[in-house]
This record gives sequence, C-alpha cells and structure tokens, in this order.
Amino acid sequence: MTNKKEKILVTGSAGFIGMHLCKSLLDDGFIVFGIDNLNNYYDVTLKKKRLEALFVYDNFTFEKIDISNYSDLERVFKLFKPNKVVNLAAQAGVRESLKNPNAYITSNVVGFMNVLECCRFYNIDGLVYASSSSVYGNTEEKYFSINHKTDSPISIYGATKKVNELMAYSYNHLYNLNSTGLRFFTVYGPWGRPDMAIFIFAEKILKGEPIPIFNHGNMRRDFTYIDDIIDGIKSSLKINYSYEIFNLGNDCSVDILSVVSILEENLERKADLKFENIQPGDIKKTLADISSSKIKLDYNPKINIEEGLYHFIKWFKSFRKIED
Repeated sequence: MTNKKEKILVTGSAGFIGMHLCKSLLDDGFIVFGIDNLNNYYDVTLKKKRLEALFVYDNFTFEKIDISNYSDLERVFKLFKPNKVVNLAAQAGVRESLKNPNAYITSNVVGFMNVLECCRFYNIDGLVYASSSSVYGNTEEKYFSINHKTDSPISIYGATKKVNELMAYSYNHLYNLNSTGLRFFTVYGPWGRPDMAIFIFAEKILKGEPIPIFNHGNMRRDFTYIDDIIDGIKSSLKINYSYEIFNLGNDCSVDILSVVSILEENLERKADLKFENIQPGDIKKTLADISSSKIKLDYNPKINIEEGLYHFIKWFKSFRKIED
C-alpha cells in the first residue's frame, strides 16, 4: 500500500481481526480511526487490552461508537474524512445467533446499511468488509468456491453476512461504490476470540475440564492464521476493486481432533474429551477455494496449523500469566 497518508476508518477495531489490522496499518504509517461499541458478547477486558496496544500510536484515534447508530457514525465520517473504510464490526458467533437473532439484524444488517450510506454520501474511495464462510451452509462440495450458490445459510449469522454481500452489490450498481467482500475462514491466532474453539480448548485443557467435541469429532475447518488474513485485507484495500468477493482461507482443512492433539503437545497436558452431537447451525466442514484470491489479491497464506498454534499458545500463556 503506497499512500502512507491515506486515512482509513476501521469499524470493530477492538475486535480480534480489527486490532491486528489497525496495528499493521499504523506500522505502515497510515492514519487510522477506530470505532467499536465494546459490547459484552465476550470479556470486554480483552477488547480493552487490544486497544491498549493501539493507543501507543500517534496516528491512531478511537471512539466508542455503535455502527447501528447512524448519527454517531456519520459524525465520525464528517470529522475524520476517511479515504477508505474497513467494516469488521459485527455481532459474531454462529450459535449465539440462534439465541439472540435481533442483535445480529441490528448490528450486521442495520449497522452495515449505515456504513454503506455514509460511504455513499461522503464519497469514500473504497470499502472492504467482512463476510464469512458461513454463507456457504452445509454444501457437499469439497471446496467452497466463490462461484458456488450461497442461498442456503444454516444460521442467522450466515444469513446476515450473505445479506451484506447483496447490499454491497446494490450500492456498487446504484452508486458506483467500490467494495470488496472477504469470506473469512476460521481465523485464529494471538489476541483471538475466547468464544472460538481453539481458545476454549486451550482454556479447558489447562483447567482439566472436559472439552465438548461436537458431531463426535467429525468436524473439519480451514483454520486461517491472523497474519494471512491481514495480508488479504491490506491487499484488498490497495487494489480497491469495483465489486469483488474473495475467500480468505488457508487452503487446508484440518479435523478438530488433530487441533486438540497439537494443543496437547504445546500445553504438555492431556485433554478430557466429551463427544457430543452436532449443534444447530454448525457446518460440518469448511475448505476454501482461494484460486481467485491468489490471482487477484496475490494472496498466499504462509502459516500452517502447527506453526500458528505454536504462536497462539505462546501468546495465550503470556496473556494468562502461565509459566512454561
């Protein structure tokens, strides 16, 4: 990314991906305005710790704002005058969307509409936004391709992400708003979300608590390390396509029990496994076809699951103040 004075607004900046993106952009010399509503879906202390790592930068500004509040969001656009926007703010979590669907509509649909409207009225050069592998549902295809139909998501969360893609398409068609949607595949790494499997597994192994293994272990995920995801986002910002959707995965599907085994090795503890039925909304396996991302974004994931989990556990022990 060449223009070091470019101003970028990042929504969801206290989130896992948002914090890493902001830090990388700040290191590159960009001027970054971060917003986040700091909701309590998971431990707010972790979100505040992430922000502390960003407050050391002079080129970073933060304000606590919910994107579902249009007037607050518009005020930031008017004040900051961003060149580009990355929308990572969303109510996350597949299973939680079954319990509290209204929160997903408010944040992921109404909030995203507000982002689109502000981008339109304030002549933003380009928008990059988070979609999800959840839009694919339980497809029988080996690889999840951007050319496959995505009209059968099996969770409200996945449905809201599909809606985002359709809304972005409409704004591109109607108002020529450049937008790139990124379907993230099971992102993990340091500062990760505590509601995600890898974080939960590590916690329970150390505490000696049973780990729920859903679908009796017959689950596979395309685990994607955070640094690779950040490379894909930054490439999307730089190229700034008119309208595109890309998969950002690792091009490798790993079964859940293998992940547990690697965690056991890193933590030098045995896991207590509790095999259970599949949960509503869960996808049995994911595997990204990243051929288009490789060509159009020069996206080439570099971190395999063994190396990625090593880095995660190293951070996790430090964060939890666990001595080796």
